[in-house]
Amino acid sequence: MKINVKYFAALREAVGTGQEQLDLPPDVATVGAVRELLRARGGVWAEALAPERAVRMAHQQVMCDGTTPVAAGAEVAFFPPVTGG
Repeated sequence: MKINVKYFAALREAVGTGQEQLDLPPDVATVGAVRELLRARGGVWAEALAPERAVRMAHQQVMCDGTTPVAAGAEVAFFPPVTGG
């Protein structure tokens, strides 16, 4: 299943990209699992998306938590709790 992932503000700067298309393995079915998959890349990914870091998440432009199921073709976004304009 392919999804579109977007990164905003300080997260975008930390990981070096604003968006990417991601092909999810079959066992990745929630927004929280997407975050864990990205963290598993290590380095800046593990640091920026660490569990102790305050990171907001959205699915299809609606704020959500890690238990939200991910739909095929969906947009999943990660951003810090406060972003500037």
